[in-house]
Amino acid sequence: MKYVFASKRTLIGAALISLALVGVIAAVCVTDAAAVYLGKSPRLIPIYSVETDKKVVALSFDAAWGADKTLGILDVLTEYDVVANFFAVGMWAEKYPDVLKKLAESGRMEIGTHSNTHPDMGKMSAYDIKLELTASMDIIERVTGTRPELFRPPYGSYSDALITTAKELGLYTVQWDVDTLDWKGLSAGDIAERVLGRVREGSIVLMHNNGEHTLEALPIILDGLKNKGFACVKIGDLIYRDNYTIDHTGRQRS
Repeated sequence: MKYVFASKRTLIGAALISLALVGVIAAVCVTDAAAVYLGKSPRLIPIYSVETDKKVVALSFDAAWGADKTLGILDVLTEYDVVANFFAVGMWAEKYPDVLKKLAESGRMEIGTHSNTHPDMGKMSAYDIKLELTASMDIIERVTGTRPELFRPPYGSYSDALITTAKELGLYTVQWDVDTLDWKGLSAGDIAERVLGRVREGSIVLMHNNGEHTLEALPIILDGLKNKGFACVKIGDLIYRDNYTIDHTGRQRS
């Protein structure tokens, strides 16, 4: 009987050790998604918004195709005496250099790169990423006289290689936390509602320079932001350049 009892005790002990080992292994083998959620993932994350106690937001416009409404957007920004950001694809800048130059010279638009040919850069090698970004930066600098410091990945697609390579080129990779979905043809009212219902201190708003109703929505957005006590700033003035962290949501913190 003693022998049987000892065997049971040994088996129970072994089972407990096995369970403990399983727990350790599970703790180590956390999936990327869970790790990102817990804020412990080594995966790099772009800037989606900025932690700040100031009531400021940054409006941004991506430009890849068309320019019909672009100067109209500048006129509205001038009328309301506010600033914004403009992320231009290199090929777009080559096609509309006079428009881009006017935006830059206005002082109301901070110009960043949106790639050179608008590919899915999250799937590209570091070598190809460098070629793509360098080409776009060279074009924008040639047109505006200023080399970009901000980069928005096409389609919002990114990878560690993309963020690392961009950083090596002196670029901060910037996404958004408020998406207007203006490229879907939403009405001006719906676009404005999406912005005004989602912004918070340090938000970055995504729009497109040639969205069907973006130009109509812009005055509504600006009036609404003013009524909420928000001021518009350039992303370059919003982000932290040194001594910062980025949490699992992409919020940059000092």
